[in-house]
Amino acid sequence: MILPTSIDHLVFRVTSITTTEAFYAALLGQPAFKTEGLVMFTVGNTRLFFTAVSAPATHPYNKDEIGLNHIALGVPTLADLQAISTQLDTANITHSAIKIDPHGGKEYIWLNDPDGFRVEFYLREE
Repeated sequence: MILPTSIDHLVFRVTSITTTEAFYAALLGQPAFKTEGLVMFTVGNTRLFFTAVSAPATHPYNKDEIGLNHIALGVPTLADLQAISTQLDTANITHSAIKIDPHGGKEYIWLNDPDGFRVEFYLREE
């Protein structure tokens, strides 16, 4: 059996490319690529694509329903996680502050993007 070795990309449908780009630029730096209706960021070798929807959502995104619950971005040190907390504060982005995952015992920060997608920065020491 041949198994994949990575996640190549994820695609998220969003209500506003402009708002999404500004939000994720504060988290991940400038986009690697963008066109009208699409913006792409990279996390390691994984590409995150955000594309605009053509019609409004029929109901708000709910992480507790079927579908994506959250995306967790690995952070190698506690000092890096603390720096991310400061970076989020500086950008006036509401977040959980550093918490301890009751299941894994690791530190993390969670926040919601403008469309309600949950994003975590999770301590994954190498």
